[in-house]
Amino acid sequence: MRLPLNKKIAILLHEGLSGTQGKTGLSILRYSESPIVAVIDRECVGKSVSELTGIKRDVPVVGSVSAALQYQPEVLVIGIAPKGGIIPDHYWPDIKDALKGGMSLVNGLHTPLGNIPELNALLKPGCLIWDVRKEPANLEIASGLARTLPCRRVLTVGTDMAIGKMSTSLELHRSAKLRGWKSKFLATGQTGLMLEGDGVALDAVRVDFAAGAVEQLVMRFGKNYDILQIEGQGSLLHPGSTATLPLIRGSQPTHLILVHRAGQTHNHNNPHVPIPPLPEVIKMYEIVASGVGAFAKVPVAGIALNTRDLDEVAGKNAIAQVTDQTGLPCTDPVRFGGELLLDAVMGS
Repeated sequence: MRLPLNKKIAILLHEGLSGTQGKTGLSILRYSESPIVAVIDRECVGKSVSELTGIKRDVPVVGSVSAALQYQPEVLVIGIAPKGGIIPDHYWPDIKDALKGGMSLVNGLHTPLGNIPELNALLKPGCLIWDVRKEPANLEIASGLARTLPCRRVLTVGTDMAIGKMSTSLELHRSAKLRGWKSKFLATGQTGLMLEGDGVALDAVRVDFAAGAVEQLVMRFGKNYDILQIEGQGSLLHPGSTATLPLIRGSQPTHLILVHRAGQTHNHNNPHVPIPPLPEVIKMYEIVASGVGAFAKVPVAGIALNTRDLDEVAGKNAIAQVTDQTGLPCTDPVRFGGELLLDAVMGS
């Protein structure tokens, strides 16, 4: 499944437009081709989505599902990605109101909703609940097969969670298609799956089969495309992250793009965990991706720097500093496009 292109969508995003947990909803606003008719955020009613987020999309912001019904939405997407993926208690009334109002529901959180009898009883004929985070069927243990593929396999890796790995992969995918390359974006998280309609929700997969799930996905597309843009998850620097290593093992990347937030020095959720200097992070990822010599050398081809919190001049200065620090091509692909990073991948 994917977000339907012929259905009007409302995004449930309380405390997400201006907070830190709205990653899913903001990405859908930025990248989805679906008609989005309302954003529901009780803290930002009447404000401009563009002014709040920098995303050039004119969508009214209302305070509840009831207030959104005047725009005739047909699908409600839960747009937050909170720690642990648990639905906040204050979201439940809006979820129930949406089902009562004849809307389908798209849920990317860990709490499955499709098997809750109370919610199913509220579903109108023709409506459905799509729980995105589900483990694929017929999984096997990874075996390193992806290294036999002829295509480039570009994996985004990060210095932390929620810093722009998916956005970087999507921008690289967009740039590659504009150049005429046969490019495929491989979704590995709930938001990417909503946008692409294919992929694997990696954090819903049992750990023994996680690398195998990635390998199956990569093998399914690798012979038919010039370049695979593999959506990164988590970070080797995050003490709670389990997804990065299976992504490396399963995809056997040919190139890495390191994603970092400008000025960030410590893990966001664990301030006692420092982020080492970027040259050290680059060395760590390259060593791990090479299997400490067991696999081919895998270079970090460039740096995607998230400069969202800086104005344009400060953002360009931060990019120049990282370029000097690492000796690698660096840009903010969301702000300035992915061409520079694509050049680094295709030229190596």
